[in-house]
Amino acid sequence: MRGLVAILVAVAIWAAGLLAFAERVQRSTPAADPPAADGVVVLTGAGSNARIAAAMSLLEDGKGRRMLVSGVSREASREDIRVVSKAARRLYDCCVDLGFDAANTLGNARETQEWARAMRYDRLIVVTADYHMPRAMLELRGAMPDKRLTPYPVETPVINSARWWRTTGAARLMVLEYCKYLAILGREAVLGLGPRADAEPAAKKG
Repeated sequence: MRGLVAILVAVAIWAAGLLAFAERVQRSTPAADPPAADGVVVLTGAGSNARIAAAMSLLEDGKGRRMLVSGVSREASREDIRVVSKAARRLYDCCVDLGFDAANTLGNARETQEWARAMRYDRLIVVTADYHMPRAMLELRGAMPDKRLTPYPVETPVINSARWWRTTGAARLMVLEYCKYLAILGREAVLGLGPRADAEPAAKKG
């Protein structure tokens, strides 16, 4: 009996967390006008065209000096991305970098970290889908705790056009993303319990 109660409590907590996560996602758009930063980073994935176009608009508005498109498919050409971004060729040729190494969100974080280090950027605007933003920010902040990151979520129509739990596609997307988010939270909690990699070793007793 106690085991059943424990399971029911756990399910209730999980469900409450899912609803809170979904509300957070839906309230995140439309995104507020971000402060100017050193660079703009857009993470690719499902619905990448809208994300890339939104990031390019920020670059055109002077919100950053350069833009990184992280996680570009190796099958896509530089011209393919320019067409998607709807960018003027002059701005695109001078100020847009493409990253082809990232295959997931953790890879996006590492690719962005390397780019920011190479460019000596301290302030970045992060552009990705609204449902993906919470997990993306966890990964990015974990990789770059010393950087100032401003989220700029892009609305996902399948989630925001109707109550997400009423459509199979939206419900599946939200639940899957919430589970991934919890997994990252759990990983960070476990890592936080261990010794810090950058901690100085204790002095030996003489």
